[in-house]
Amino acid sequence: MEKVLIVDDAELNRELLCDILKGDYAVETASDGEEALGKLKKYEKETAAILLDLRMPKIDGFTVIAKMRQNGWLKHIPVLIISSEHAVEIEAHCFELGVSDFIHKPFESSIVKKRVKNAIELFACKNQLEQTVEEQALTLKKQYQIIQIQAEKLREAKPFNLLMMEYRSAISEVETKLKVLNEEFSQEYNRNPFESIKSRLKSPQSIYEKLERKGFPVTVESIRENLADVAGLRVICSFPDDIYRLAELFCQQDDIVLIRRKDYIHNPKPNGYRSLHLILDVPIFLSGGKKYMKVEVQFRTIAMDFWASLEHKLKYKKDVKDTDEIVEQLKSCADSIERLDYQMQEIRNKIDRSSFLSCLRQEDPA
Repeated sequence: MEKVLIVDDAELNRELLCDILKGDYAVETASDGEEALGKLKKYEKETAAILLDLRMPKIDGFTVIAKMRQNGWLKHIPVLIISSEHAVEIEAHCFELGVSDFIHKPFESSIVKKRVKNAIELFACKNQLEQTVEEQALTLKKQYQIIQIQAEKLREAKPFNLLMMEYRSAISEVETKLKVLNEEFSQEYNRNPFESIKSRLKSPQSIYEKLERKGFPVTVESIRENLADVAGLRVICSFPDDIYRLAELFCQQDDIVLIRRKDYIHNPKPNGYRSLHLILDVPIFLSGGKKYMKVEVQFRTIAMDFWASLEHKLKYKKDVKDTDEIVEQLKSCADSIERLDYQMQEIRNKIDRSSFLSCLRQEDPA
């Protein structure tokens, strides 16, 4: 039977509560705080709950609670206060200290049993959940250590380093092609189709983790065949139509092979994410000949990129409060960004049309 400790300097209260609970629990009693702390120390692991009077000689209930907190007992032993008072201030203070519930005098048998039972069950669930979380955290830590070890082995392997060199070369090829298009637009149309290019190479840890998660073997050939995002570029454009124009021109080049296209601008994700994703086969030229490498290219406007960086922080930051509210706000911002992008694009088009008509009038004064 689970053990319950009743602590009260009034013998009558102890006897009444003992009679109510003895059919369901093994009951221990204490007449003051000092005796209670001694029994808690002796029966800490067996004690399922403590019913505690606040006003006692020698050591009062508040001191018992403080000692329980100091010893870590308050985390897994629920405390129910025995009280004849209904002062809101005292009850509020007790709850702040970590008390679970109150048992008011005069005692009603069914209420006492129910409150003790609820407190014990709630703490049992809480302790089980904490244990599960600790076990999962330990498992994740072990998994992370394994990933670190395997990633280090990958990093030291010559075939892996050669593969990463090939991916870096593919990134350089894409950057060069995009910069050529940007230079051409600058000369022909007096404007640039994109603002900046950001590139990244997936880390050995991320590569290993993704292969493991998807059930693929951790080999160089498996990386090449099964992962399409080891090499990635993000192209930041000013306007949505620049994204589609630039992507079309890039894919029309005869040595570029489009593998997959995902349009999250016209078909945004439920959270509001917008971007154009292309998975491409890009040629690189090595001493042994031409080889194609997979590269992921993402096209976004400046506003889309700003939104995505903020959403990424929410996704990977820990201990963020009010996440549901923030998610809703981000979705609203994404909708506003879409409207703003197209409004700005329309303003640019009006400026371009006005400049074009002005040039025509200058060329043909009549």
